[in-house]
Amino acid sequence: MPLEWSGLSPEVLLTLDRDSPRPLRAQLEDQLRDAIRGGRLDVGERLPSSRELARRLGLSRGLVQDCYAQLRAEGYLVSRVGAATSVAAGVCPPPAPRTVPEQPPRLLADFRTGVPDLGSFPMADWLWATREAARAMPTAALDYGDPRGSAHLREVIAGYQRRVRAAAADPERTVVCSGYAQGLALTLRALAAAGVRTLAYEDPGAPAMTAAAAAHAGMAAVPVPVDDEGVDVEALAATGARAVLVTPAHQWPTGVVMAARRRLALVEWAAAHDGYVIEDDYDAEFRYDDRDPVGAVQGLAADRVVAIGTVSKSLAPALRIGWLLCPPALTGGVTAAKQLDDRGSPTLDQLALARLLESGRYDRHLRRMRTVYAARREALVAALAVHAPGVRLTGLAAGFHAVAHLPAGADEQAVVDAARARGVGLYGMSANRAGQAPQPARIVLGFGNVGERAIGEGIAAIGDLLARRAG
Repeated sequence: MPLEWSGLSPEVLLTLDRDSPRPLRAQLEDQLRDAIRGGRLDVGERLPSSRELARRLGLSRGLVQDCYAQLRAEGYLVSRVGAATSVAAGVCPPPAPRTVPEQPPRLLADFRTGVPDLGSFPMADWLWATREAARAMPTAALDYGDPRGSAHLREVIAGYQRRVRAAAADPERTVVCSGYAQGLALTLRALAAAGVRTLAYEDPGAPAMTAAAAAHAGMAAVPVPVDDEGVDVEALAATGARAVLVTPAHQWPTGVVMAARRRLALVEWAAAHDGYVIEDDYDAEFRYDDRDPVGAVQGLAADRVVAIGTVSKSLAPALRIGWLLCPPALTGGVTAAKQLDDRGSPTLDQLALARLLESGRYDRHLRRMRTVYAARREALVAALAVHAPGVRLTGLAAGFHAVAHLPAGADEQAVVDAARARGVGLYGMSANRAGQAPQPARIVLGFGNVGERAIGEGIAAIGDLLARRAG
């Protein structure tokens, strides 16, 4: 299918050598033939009008018309009264065969983790915020700006984090980034420049991504075990690391909420070892027990904690907007790394997010999504109670994933494979362990992008697999 270029006269790159003894018309004909034969111009693509092409090349219109007439006679071009001249069929080389990626079979339910309800993205609110931001944006905002990001968005984020997460947020030490991955990379580069050589991370956690990010920054990565109260601070101290990556509000992937005494111990570790805590606050917006709120660790030690936040879980991953609340000692290094990376994140998107936050529409969206995810959470609990009553479910305090504890000795991978054969996507805990140990067997169930009906049907289809004992 030919590309449909809008506009009265699409451009095409042609060059003429006026010092050549070859006539200009012959040069123009040769270049158009070569462009068509070589596939630069595809079947059905329009050429500029003879008047416009003559103007661009500094030729007479009659010369261009004669050229077009010659190529029409040779079968390269076609034209109709009232329509533009275009490339004729049958003269272009056949297109290279396109490899169509094989589509995976449609699943009855896919319990993939880390994905919010994409269908609930507040598109109308986002479009409104974008229009409002564009309407009010000063011309100067279209220039290269502060690599830390829009001053207005940094003020709004800092205020929001102080209000909602009890963070000690300062706009001057807030850096806007393109999501969690860039935020972590910028932080690790700043830490490496400050002399930190080893990064500790939670186990289970995200070993592959964390180790790769650390290696890219020139750092080693070591796992530290997580128990029912969060990361083991004594084990952390024994590693000799001076930085640790944690998910205290809702540990990924166990779902444990870091205990208050463990938080204090973590802050004390950082002070005693000249260390830094990297706090991934990835889904703290979605808590289901307002009687026991959990603030950010950053609020306890702003000089020792880098807090990373994004809208990937609250709105959508595709927005690629996040932020870093930086300690004073690291703000300059993070800002310099951001400047080298991309000179700053897209300004219009930043201003749109600021408008969304200020207007109250962001909070309204979060309230609605808490209700949606709470209903899906209850649907998951109810379905397991009916179809796999012996399977214990943990990690439900926040977010939109939970952990199913399989019976002792169960083969985690066999359960995942058998579920896939029945049209249900399951994901084992072993991939999140530093050594990928298959025991104890656990399944991490994401329900953010799975409807209540699909949850019920999916669990009904595999309940016997989850409850099956080894042997």
